[in-house]
Amino acid sequence: MVAQNEISRGERHVDTVLLAHGTPPQEVEVLVIGAGPSGLATALELNRQKVDVAVVDAATSFRLIRAGAMGHSARTVEFFQQWRVEDRIRRGWTFPPEWNLGTTFRTSLIGHDLTKPGTPTGRPGFTGRSENPYSLAESLRRPQTALQQAFLDQLAELDVPVAGGWRLLSLLESTSASSSTGNAHDLGDRDGIIATVEHVETGAVRRIRAKYVVGADGARSTVRTLAGIERDGAYATDRHFRFVVRTEGDYAGRDPFPSAVNVIVNGIHSGFLAALNETDWRVYAGPYPLEHTPTEEELLALARAAFGSDVALQVVDVTPYFKSTRLAKTFRQGRVLLVGDAAHVRTPGGNLGEGFGDVFNLGWKLAAVLRGTGGEALLDSYDRERRPHNARVGASAKDRADRTERNVDEARTLGFPADDDTSSEAEERRDRIREILAQGQRRDVGVYFDERYDDSPVIAYEPDQAATETPWDPGVYVPGGRPGHRAPNGIIDPYGVTLYDRIGGDVALLVLSDDVSAVAGFTEAARERAIALEVIHLSDAGARDLYGAPFALVRPDHHVAWRGADAADAAAVLDRVYGRIPARHTLVTAGSDATAESPVTASATP
Repeated sequence: MVAQNEISRGERHVDTVLLAHGTPPQEVEVLVIGAGPSGLATALELNRQKVDVAVVDAATSFRLIRAGAMGHSARTVEFFQQWRVEDRIRRGWTFPPEWNLGTTFRTSLIGHDLTKPGTPTGRPGFTGRSENPYSLAESLRRPQTALQQAFLDQLAELDVPVAGGWRLLSLLESTSASSSTGNAHDLGDRDGIIATVEHVETGAVRRIRAKYVVGADGARSTVRTLAGIERDGAYATDRHFRFVVRTEGDYAGRDPFPSAVNVIVNGIHSGFLAALNETDWRVYAGPYPLEHTPTEEELLALARAAFGSDVALQVVDVTPYFKSTRLAKTFRQGRVLLVGDAAHVRTPGGNLGEGFGDVFNLGWKLAAVLRGTGGEALLDSYDRERRPHNARVGASAKDRADRTERNVDEARTLGFPADDDTSSEAEERRDRIREILAQGQRRDVGVYFDERYDDSPVIAYEPDQAATETPWDPGVYVPGGRPGHRAPNGIIDPYGVTLYDRIGGDVALLVLSDDVSAVAGFTEAARERAIALEVIHLSDAGARDLYGAPFALVRPDHHVAWRGADAADAAAVLDRVYGRIPARHTLVTAGSDATAESPVTASATP
């Protein structure tokens, strides 16, 4: 009989994710350009909001070895839960889950532990569970393309069109002087965008009519270029590389199983050594001058220093990245909206999760505008909320990266003892290195959970709120129910149903005491506006303490929109939250039914 660890190797080795070679529809409410994780997530969120959506991408496949993000925070997993895709993602592991020992901090895979004593590992015991006071979700690690495969499988079951091999050529705004119907699904004679796409293999050209276009097509976004949106931010002065090596046979530390996620710091290597599957590992290199490209021999030497042995390796992929922040000057230009890397790129660390945050913020707003319950100010709020948040998170990531580089340089000045040196002098020096590397390091709980929107036109802030807010801190998060902040989640019945499970596509009114006096006022104001208000009774004292008021409105993206003690201003609050501006009288010339088309910008170069 063959041993289990022998037959298991390579069983879940996935090299490519394939996109369907379909034909995109001619008409759709929202067209998403880009089938990366953010684009596919946009389709999942819009489908959840009952929006007609389709996705196109010039690519026909994605390679696992180019996987970008791997670690996904509990907040990101909260999004996965809302999209009903978490279980599918967790089943998509590409190496045995027992390889996950938390993130170890070592001089090499087989070297010395560099963790400062008392630092939690993040790995629960077999009979326990991790304790996260800020979320009921558990973080996870999956390669980026494992997410894409899970998203694609989910979208296929939902019959959401995803067509690979179609390149965007141009965008045209289409306007009509007359809109005879009030049906948001009838795109034939209503304002919208015409996207022209070309099949990359056959050259066939297709025009797609949409109400809105979402650009999720990466850092070099064609959508952003066509919309004429420029970017702010400094360019990097050096560059780094993520590269993937494939192990050949056994190696020191392989049996019985290795640690899958490691931060390796020694005299040669600094950065992650992380498993993508049972044979492939991602390694980091740099910084280098902008004009320098390391040779394969240089990269292999770095990788072997990370493994701590003369392991047989081959380089299978090299991808440059830059430790800088580039932020689109606006995330919305008319009917074009940007998410993910099309809107923001920065120093690695959580950028994909921020892309999912963009999607979760945008989806319900697009849905509300399309069904007529939301106004233009609601779409304007997408940029007002997400861009400042991304700016401060990006600045935090850059500060953390710079601090880490300074600490590593200081430790290297002291000198790393060889792994096989176990002398007292070597141990004393390693203790000093541990102290140096720990300088200024802490968990970024504020980055993950303090997703506050403090300058939004659609949030009903309290009169003294701006003056009494504590400054945003990447390492601090205090749960609470202030308007603009992420709403605290909690279990609301003995069988595990959570508050987030109860929130649907419209705002929810939380009734946080036995007082129900505000329910009738909000219910009636919502009915008049065709808003499907969900009323949730939470008389639990802990919930009342967290939210700090008898009543609170929570948006579909889990943010508090208002809190208060009565329904005196229920109509005004809902109008504010949904960006409803009193309609102006519009004079339409009799018989005017011509449709005008104006270019958003020039066509993309094929």
